[in-house]
Order: sequence, then C-alpha cells, then structure tokens
Amino acid sequence: MNNLKFISAILLLSFIGFTSCQDDDDKVNGENPKTNAANSQTAQNLERSSMHDGSFDDFLDGVSCSSILLPVTATVNGTEVNVISESDYATVIDILSEYNDDEDEVILHFPVSVKLSNYTEVQISNQLEFDTLIMACNQAENTAKDAINCLDINFPITIFTYSLNFDQTGSVVLESEEQLYAYMSDFGNDEYFAVNYPITANINSDTVISITSDIDLQTKITECIATDDEMEEAEENANAIETILVNGVFKVQSFVDASVEKANDYADYTIDFANDLSCTAQNTADSTIEDVQGTYEVTSQTEVYFNLTFSGNATFELLNNSWEVTSYSQSSISLQSTTNAAVTLIFAQI
Repeated sequence: MNNLKFISAILLLSFIGFTSCQDDDDKVNGENPKTNAANSQTAQNLERSSMHDGSFDDFLDGVSCSSILLPVTATVNGTEVNVISESDYATVIDILSEYNDDEDEVILHFPVSVKLSNYTEVQISNQLEFDTLIMACNQAENTAKDAINCLDINFPITIFTYSLNFDQTGSVVLESEEQLYAYMSDFGNDEYFAVNYPITANINSDTVISITSDIDLQTKITECIATDDEMEEAEENANAIETILVNGVFKVQSFVDASVEKANDYADYTIDFANDLSCTAQNTADSTIEDVQGTYEVTSQTEVYFNLTFSGNATFELLNNSWEVTSYSQSSISLQSTTNAAVTLIFAQI
C-alpha cells in the first residue's frame, strides 16, 4: 500500500505543475514580448515536449506516459516471452500480429520497473499499482497534461534568463530532453526566460522543421497533435476494416480500369479474407477451376491503405495494387489506386 501511495504521489507531482498558480499568477510577458513566466504557454509546451516518451512500447504495456524497464517477462496471447532487450520486441509484435481478428492479451509478470514521464523510475509490484498508473496517465491525457510526442526538439538549445525587471541574468545550454524537462519543471516564479530561436525539431517522427518563435512553436505543436489525431482515427478505421474483411465473404462489385468496368470478369468468384492475411478467390460456378491465392494487408497513416497481391491468375493479378480506402461500411469497401485515381475497386459483402 505504501508503494501504491508513492506511485500516486510521483504521478501527481509529474502532472500538477501545469495547473499550479495558474489562477493567481497568469502573468503576461511584460515589456519584453520574448520573455516567459514559469507558467506560460511556452513553458508548458517545452515541458510537455521534453517529457519522457513512453509510447514506443505501448504494444507491451498500453501506457504512453511510462515505459517498461527491461528485462521483463510477459505472457503474450498465452505464450510466455522474456523481453531481455529491445530486439525482443519483435517477438512480442509477431505474436500480436499473427492473427488480425483475435483479442490480444499481454499479461505482465510483476514486479516490473517503469520510467515515468518525469524520468522517475519506480517499481510496480502488482496489477493494482499498474492500474493506478493507467488511471493517472488517462487523466493526464484527458486534461492535456501528458507528453507531446509528435514534436521532438533537436539539441542543444539555449535558454536566456531575465529578472522580473527584464534584465538578462544569464543563459544555459541544454543538451537533452531530460535536461530541458528538469530545467522547465524547476523554473522559479521570480524570473523569466526566453528561447534562443531559431531551433529545429522533428515533427511526427520524420520531417525536420525550423521553429522561429514561441508562437511558431505553439502552431507547430497544434498542427502535429492534429495529425496525430488523424493517424489515431485512421488506425481505428484500419482495425475496423480488418474485422469486416475477416468476418465476411466478398465479391468484386466494381472494378474500373482505364474507364472500363471489368466487374464481370470476377462475377463467378467470391473472395475470402482470412485472419492470417491470406485471401482466396473461389469460382462458385465451376468447382473444377483452381482457387486463386493471394495476400492482403491493411495499413494506416493519416489515411487507410489496402495492399492486395494475387498470384497465378492474370485476371486477379490486375487487382494487385496499393489502394486507398475511400469509404467503407459493414457491407462494402471502396478503394482507389494510390498511383492512378482513375482506377477504383469496390468489394461487396455477400
């Protein structure tokens, strides 16, 4: 019970800084528009952007505000896995992705050690303590006090400090996210700070951008969070489409290529999508005709994509493409070629 209280206290301290003194110390930046108080929007942006990102192992713990310190043992869909190093993540992912219509289950073997968003390392002794961690993370996410994971500042950066009279008192060079987080979370109410712009950052994991001001920082964060939301929605849609595919049998309702409707070429066939990412086209009019085997994959970015590959049949090989899902329902899935918008395909459930 003492450890449970300790975890709760650590998490509370990790997130409370964004709300403390907000009502009684909602300071403007004064005569110098480039300076910021400890509770300013820029301070919050820097602190949240520099929190420990625990999302990289969400497939293992399902908690983005913390990460599990290795080694750890877990039972993954009934299989016990010893995760000694990050190279063992692939084993867990392979088990989870073996079938796309099962209820994945990861059971951690306690005790486990985790690193929290404030870089504190604590030991979780049982499921009750882990549930406390999950609830605290959910609360932080719901109140926008969780880590901003879509923007990674590139270091080093320089912070200038100012007195309450806006006289520059010094500067500090920060070399890492952990240093920036510690600096911003400990920044006092008796001085101001300013970022030495421009700085660079990686946005949504890949694109390098230049940030020229506090306002620009806020804009880039707003944009990347919106993109993150789109990616999350696309992932949910991809999972829904996988379920629809596996639970039904389909026919080609429409296949338009070079402005020609070719659905009649597939009129005698049904297509069954299996939960192991294989698919089979069967001729229901003539059982002597050999089945056509293929594979499929549903992926997502900000949109949902459907990759289809048949082999051994020239007619079905015409369907081989990287498709974008333009719409879907329980009864049909509409697709458009990612390389030629004039090529479309519609699967209808029988």
